[in-house]
Amino acid sequence: MKRISAKRLKEAGFEPWDVFEKELLSNPAVKKEYDRLGPEYEIIYKLIEARIKTGITQKQIAERMGTKQSAIARLESGNANPSIKFLQRLAEALNTKFTFQIG
Repeated sequence: MKRISAKRLKEAGFEPWDVFEKELLSNPAVKKEYDRLGPEYEIIYKLIEARIKTGITQKQIAERMGTKQSAIARLESGNANPSIKFLQRLAEALNTKFTFQIG
């Protein structure tokens, strides 16, 4: 997919993401929700990143785990609340380790 330059986006009336993000996060309610959801989306990002680095599809990871591709898709889209056991199985299927830390 071809990327559109920031200059062309601005010419078309769109702001670059960093400008838009800064504007959004200046709203205290938006910032509070952004911070609340941050850890959840960080986990999702790391899982997608690991799967892509491994070079496997959602279907392949699901097969390794004994689950359905739709379960992986729901997780990666943020529409699932996986158990720690599910995340451990996913990490094993990615030949990596699941770790959890508080604080």
